[in-house]
Amino acid sequence: MTDHFQLPRAFDVGATAAFALTGAFAGVRRGYDVVGVFFLAAATALGGGLLRDGIFLQSVPVAVRDPVYLETLTLACGLGILLAKRMRRFERWIMLGDALGLGAYAVVGTQMSLLAGLNVLPSVIIGVLNATGGGLLRDVLAREEPFVFKPGEFYVLVALVGAVTFVVLLRLGRAPVQVAAEIAIGVTFVVRLLTVRYRWRTQPASGFAVD
Repeated sequence: MTDHFQLPRAFDVGATAAFALTGAFAGVRRGYDVVGVFFLAAATALGGGLLRDGIFLQSVPVAVRDPVYLETLTLACGLGILLAKRMRRFERWIMLGDALGLGAYAVVGTQMSLLAGLNVLPSVIIGVLNATGGGLLRDVLAREEPFVFKPGEFYVLVALVGAVTFVVLLRLGRAPVQVAAEIAIGVTFVVRLLTVRYRWRTQPASGFAVD
């Protein structure tokens, strides 16, 4: 890769805020105090990037280098606490932001891994983790079974669609990085909305077992 895709600043900040709000709302629902709500929002908003950079790519996490992420997190956390009782009014908008962020961070994580010299398969896995790792950490911290492990809405699989679409367009389709990224994000966004609209659900693995 001789070029790379860069998320627009406003988009990156907005997606971070949307993820932080979902974490803050979850903390308020669980009855946490301000500190607990903040750390749950932080895990949701920044957890995927921290896992990507700190564990797999072994670099200083972007969230630590750039203060705007912590500033956005703090603001979103405060809003989440203040607006928690009116959460239902914002669910649709947060879901849209989450759907956009899901594809964007899957692409960014995959791209960063490819640029770091990793092969396609681990790059795709890290891309998916970048997009969904925040929710995983949120549930672990809240001592709940991670929602990504349970039958339910297509979420990890949707992130996987985005990461794979990006790699296929980039490597097989020879598309420019910017074009491949935008198409992959768009595909992920549409698939995610379709899963919500038509209530598509994953099934327990036990249902495929042979008697």
